[in-house]
Amino acid sequence: MGSLGRRPTSPDAIESGAEPEGISDTPPSRAEALEATWREFYRRAGEAPRHPVARDFLHRDLVTALARLVPGDASVLEVGCGEGELLAALPNTRRKGSDYLPEVIARARARHPEIAFEVADATAEPLASLDRFDAVICDRLCHSVLDIKALLAGLKRQLAPGGRIYLTAFSALWEVPVRLAEIAGLKRPAPTANWLSDSDFRNLYDIAGLEVVRYEDRLLLPLEVPALSTALNRYLVRAPGMKHASLYRIYVLRDRGAAAVARRASVSVIVPTRNEAGNVAAAIARTPLLGSSTELIFVEGHSTDDTWATIQRTMRAYDGPLKLRAFQQTGKGKGDAVRLGFAHASGDVLMILDGDLTVPPEDLPTFYEVLTGGHADYVQGTRLVYPMEAGAMRFFNKLGNMAFSELFTYLLQQPIKDTLCGTKVLWRRDYQRIAAARSYFGDFDPFGDFDLIFGASRLNLKIAEIPVRYRDRTYGETNISRWKHGLLLLRMSAIAARKIKFV
Repeated sequence: MGSLGRRPTSPDAIESGAEPEGISDTPPSRAEALEATWREFYRRAGEAPRHPVARDFLHRDLVTALARLVPGDASVLEVGCGEGELLAALPNTRRKGSDYLPEVIARARARHPEIAFEVADATAEPLASLDRFDAVICDRLCHSVLDIKALLAGLKRQLAPGGRIYLTAFSALWEVPVRLAEIAGLKRPAPTANWLSDSDFRNLYDIAGLEVVRYEDRLLLPLEVPALSTALNRYLVRAPGMKHASLYRIYVLRDRGAAAVARRASVSVIVPTRNEAGNVAAAIARTPLLGSSTELIFVEGHSTDDTWATIQRTMRAYDGPLKLRAFQQTGKGKGDAVRLGFAHASGDVLMILDGDLTVPPEDLPTFYEVLTGGHADYVQGTRLVYPMEAGAMRFFNKLGNMAFSELFTYLLQQPIKDTLCGTKVLWRRDYQRIAAARSYFGDFDPFGDFDLIFGASRLNLKIAEIPVRYRDRTYGETNISRWKHGLLLLRMSAIAARKIKFV
């Protein structure tokens, strides 16, 4: 930080930029240094650049990105809100802003009376407000504070359970271009800044007990140039290898410590079954008791064998700790079966177990421990780590799964090794949010896998994969058509690219 080693004689001297007449040899206190920093920041930031169109370009881009990244039903706090322009542009209903200087908050209240604002020091403990928020936004404040670690701790304290921090930062490689832009009048002036690399940030996140769920790199050309800006800022910046060239990055962070919950959550296991009569008894016998209670829900889908009758007969004969229920589809496809089962489920945790039992039911406790232990918000299996039994997956199916793994990891910016593994586990509360926002992607997925993966990504859920040993079927035949469904996967990849990546 510039000029923090001298005690200012008056706020007026600082605001005017004049050199104080008397300089004390006593180092400034933390409060004095902090006030000097922010008054200097707002003094310089108030100097409008000569090119207002260029000044507003970054703001518009950030609004566009955050309006998509922050769920529409989230309560939002912006720390370091300034005069509230970013908050005012977001569509969320509950919004609040905080900043250090009373006069800045006074201007924010006058400009946006519909939003709550408060004076607060983001790095102090505790913050003035005891409110907790689903989304805490911190736009480039890390470049100006005296203590970034204290800032992260303050942001973390404002998070509601399951909340996310949205922290933006300039790339350290842009330090010289940013200063040149200020000289040229293309950017608002700013005080001497903290410049951190991605590894610097991740080290500080780790120290603060935060982890990166995802990140998004934005802007190669922070100016409006017809056609060229779109080509560079929407497409090229997303290309592999271009992340270090972007102007700024949005980190989405979760509180690693607060994610753990009581491990006695109830569980609903959904078993989609079509022509799986020979696997019904084994599914019941082999599904373990999980958490405080476990219900096993069969959803039968237009079988040509006696699957439905077998389910009914086996359920009547069962005398054990599982709660058994069964429903028949009126729609078609595994995705419809899963939605029907989830709609009737009563458990805190929702699980999908394919009726062919090629992923062993005995593996479900591992998924439960990962989810309830707070290690992830959405857990699925991957069949592409351990050797498979002969005949478990045909060659072209495996090749396609590997290709889609690379594609979806790139699109979602979270590692997805096996998009079509049927075993998926998530909290019922998160599924309800995914279902409520389903229209964003459209109702096009007959499998149900991508509906959940896309939805989890859009809610910024932490995704984890657990290697499973994939077995060959002991009964029946696969319901997957490799070529027809492969083309459908390509279509869904295009939708993910348009809705998630290239926006």
